[in-house]
Amino acid sequence: MAAALDLDAYFNRIGWGGETRNDLATVAGLLRAHMHAIPFENLDVLLGRGVRLDLDGLQRKIVQQRRGGYCFEHATLFAAVLEALGFKPVRHTARVTLFLSRKASPRTHMVLVVTLPEGRFVLDPGFGGLAPTMPVALVATDGAAVEGRSHWFVRDGVYWVLRARAEGKDVDCWATTLDADNLIDFEVGNHFTATHPASPFRNRLMMRALTPDGRVTVLNRDMKRWRGETVETLQLLDRGALRALLADFFGFDLPEVEALRVPMIPEWG
Repeated sequence: MAAALDLDAYFNRIGWGGETRNDLATVAGLLRAHMHAIPFENLDVLLGRGVRLDLDGLQRKIVQQRRGGYCFEHATLFAAVLEALGFKPVRHTARVTLFLSRKASPRTHMVLVVTLPEGRFVLDPGFGGLAPTMPVALVATDGAAVEGRSHWFVRDGVYWVLRARAEGKDVDCWATTLDADNLIDFEVGNHFTATHPASPFRNRLMMRALTPDGRVTVLNRDMKRWRGETVETLQLLDRGALRALLADFFGFDLPEVEALRVPMIPEWG
C-alpha cells in the first residue's frame, strides 16, 4: 500500500511542512493536521455510493477531490501514511457505544495503535464529533476524568474503553479488545456500515469539521458551531443550506446533496 501512496500530495492536502521523526511529536502533528484538513462525513453512504478502502480510491476522493470520509477511510489512509514514514501502525476494530450497548454493537469502527519511544498510543482520526485530536496513551486510568485530557482509557474486563468528556459529562465512546484483526475484517465492517439498512450511517446525516477556533458538527438537521466552550445551535432548513455549509466549513462543493435523501429527516425524503 505504501508504495502506491503519493505522500507529497497528501502532505499538500493537510498542509504539512514539518519534519517526520520517529516520535510522538511527529505523529501528533500529523494527526492534528489530518483532522483539521479532512472532515468527517457520510455523504457517499446516504447518496448510495460505494465506500472504497483501496488506496487509489481513497486518494482520489480525499486527496484529489478534497472530500472527507468516515472511520474506515480516515484510518486506512492515515495508516498508509504512517507506514510510508516508517511507523508500524496496528489496525484494530472497535464497538461503538454511543447509539447501542456494547453487546448489541458490531465491530464497525476502526482505530490505530502505534508504538513510539514515548509509549503506545491510539490514533482515532475518524470518530466524528468526539474524535480525539491528539494521540491517546494506551494506559488505563481508574475511570475518572484525567486533568488536561479530553480522552482517556479505562479497563472493563478484556475491553479497553475510550472515554471522553463532552458537554460536562463523561461518555463511553467505543470499546475494543485489541484483537489481531485481518484486513478483510475492515472490509466486512465497512460493507455493513455503508449498506446495511440498520446502519446509523444509512439513516443519519453525520458530519464534523474542525475550525481554527473550534468545530462544526451536524446530526441530521441540527448544526452546532463550537467556538471554544461556546456553542451555537442552528437548523439546516433544506438541502441548499447543507450545500452552503459544505462550502463554508467543509472545504468542498457537492451538487448531488441537492437531491440527498436522509431517512431521519422526513422533510428531505
